[in-house]
Amino acid sequence: MPAGHPRDAVISGIGLVTALADGIEAHHRLLSAAERPRPLTDAERFAPYPVHPLVEIDLSTQIPKRGDIRQMEDWQRYGTYAAGLALDDAGLAGNEAVLSEAGLIVAAGGGERDPEVDAAILEGLAGAKDPGAFINERLMNDLRPTLFLAQLSNLLAGNISIVHKVIGSSRTFMGEELCGAMALDIAARQIRADQGDVFLVGGSYNAPRPDMLLYLALGGYLWTGPTVPPLWQRGGQEGGIVCGSMGAFLVLEARAHAAARGARVYARLDEVIARRGRRDDAQAFEAYALELAARLGAALGDEPAGLLSGASGARRALETERRMIEKLAAERPLPVRGLATMIGHGLEAQMPASVALAAIALKNKLFYRPFDDDGFEQAADAAPASIAVTGWGHWNGEAVAVLRAED
Repeated sequence: MPAGHPRDAVISGIGLVTALADGIEAHHRLLSAAERPRPLTDAERFAPYPVHPLVEIDLSTQIPKRGDIRQMEDWQRYGTYAAGLALDDAGLAGNEAVLSEAGLIVAAGGGERDPEVDAAILEGLAGAKDPGAFINERLMNDLRPTLFLAQLSNLLAGNISIVHKVIGSSRTFMGEELCGAMALDIAARQIRADQGDVFLVGGSYNAPRPDMLLYLALGGYLWTGPTVPPLWQRGGQEGGIVCGSMGAFLVLEARAHAAARGARVYARLDEVIARRGRRDDAQAFEAYALELAARLGAALGDEPAGLLSGASGARRALETERRMIEKLAAERPLPVRGLATMIGHGLEAQMPASVALAAIALKNKLFYRPFDDDGFEQAADAAPASIAVTGWGHWNGEAVAVLRAED
């Protein structure tokens, strides 16, 4: 589809809250400042595993009913809040004529478990004479029926529909980092195919979750220690993930529809590639990564560009992604920024958050200052005409996207 086509998928609204800041203006100001910002870090609550908790926010500004706030878990609150910010930013909040037809595509994990019940069941299981009967009895008596409902991944989409009246089509993707890219890809494809004019797309994550931290710790993925080094400097351990709380939503809109209502456009979403390579075959996976590099380089063209990496920090995935980036940078100037340094890693929400930050940079005609001083992140010589975004999964799933400036 040629540039400037009426069915281009453009970003007309952004809602973003992370451990660094609340809102797009605050993120832009901090990431562009001469003095490097520091995200919130909590290294004590789950020591030796640090996390990036969310900055303080006033949920009532986007979720006015206290009853709605009470019945949501934190990850749902963060996502519903960010979705409201995106609709406000796009000038669509309260526009029932548009929102009744708007599509909603969410990237989400499962809900938050009851860690006290889980711990009690595991403790009792060790001494149970009949483990099967013991588990059945405790599951029947200890778990609230509402807990199972709260764990459904599509509860975030349901809450957004209830609070913000986005009541067109609804779809939820699960699958860690890759599902964030798939949500964006499907929305953009439907816009280009004239299957919808407006989509609200994004996800959210709550970092201080004992169940998820246990899962990641058992897999050897988490960074350990009281201090958190920048992303590219986490090579001393097998695991390098520092989870970050975040909510990130974007309004994707057909260019013609955005123009008709006089909407501001941040950037055009040109391409999204979401795949799953064979990581059990190191040689084949390396070749596959270089193939992605070639495709990404062709999509960026010859104009000034930048790259925002959504890498988790998991060492093996990070090393392969870095080689892909080095392949790209060897062929053209390509300043790189590792976003996990500033916002942590938010699994399903990481790709939407990365795309949001890329769109903000393009709209403001800048590329963010380097996030560390190890030499891999170089200063940008010019404002980028396009920005590549990567979403390398911690154990599986690889995604890249290309955004292009509009003016």
